[in-house]
Amino acid sequence: MGAGIAAAFALAACAPSGYNAADYGNAAEPASNDVAASPGATADPAATSDPVAQADPDATAPPGSEEGTELTDSQVTNKLTGTAVKRMGEVVENEDGFVLYRFDGDSNDPAKSNCSGDCAAIWKPALTNDGKPTLKGVSASVVGTVTRADGTKQLTLKGWPLYSYIGDKQPGQWKGQNVSGKWFVIKPDGAKNLTCLPAISKPVAPPASEGSESDSADTGSSSGDYSY
Repeated sequence: MGAGIAAAFALAACAPSGYNAADYGNAAEPASNDVAASPGATADPAATSDPVAQADPDATAPPGSEEGTELTDSQVTNKLTGTAVKRMGEVVENEDGFVLYRFDGDSNDPAKSNCSGDCAAIWKPALTNDGKPTLKGVSASVVGTVTRADGTKQLTLKGWPLYSYIGDKQPGQWKGQNVSGKWFVIKPDGAKNLTCLPAISKPVAPPASEGSESDSADTGSSSGDYSY
């Protein structure tokens, strides 16, 4: 009984401010099949590969696409800032102050994004035109790009493609931490930030299609049996 109370208290202390710990799902589930849940854990051997990201050799642009088409300012990530937030510590934020993540389903050597379709609607790729965002607290030596299957370019850190999470409704939130046991806040050096590791939770549902009466992502609810 006492151990259960302690575990519940620890989870609540680990959750982002104003976030119900119950929303993280079953606290009895293992944190991940390859991630230790001990406080302050930062080891990540996979994050120490060649800092120069390589383009995915298998990625191809769809028929009719034009290489070199410029994305609009609203579509790209123009700034990467290494900073710190409460409870989590080191994070990387985009120009709007939203925390960025990395996905265990991707690879960093060579760099490759395996998040597309509904996955990319939930986890927004940090797209770029020239791969040269303004940097603050992030070394240019670890910033690179990878070409996605649709021909767009995505920013990487130590080869890991970067994403924001639509479940984060305010700058500085990190509700995507340990979603599906595969998504983690990324540190300025490209490693996973495991300082705070809530229980595995499901991602929010993809945004409702145009004309739908509701959008479960707006409510922050989880839905469906998503593997991403």
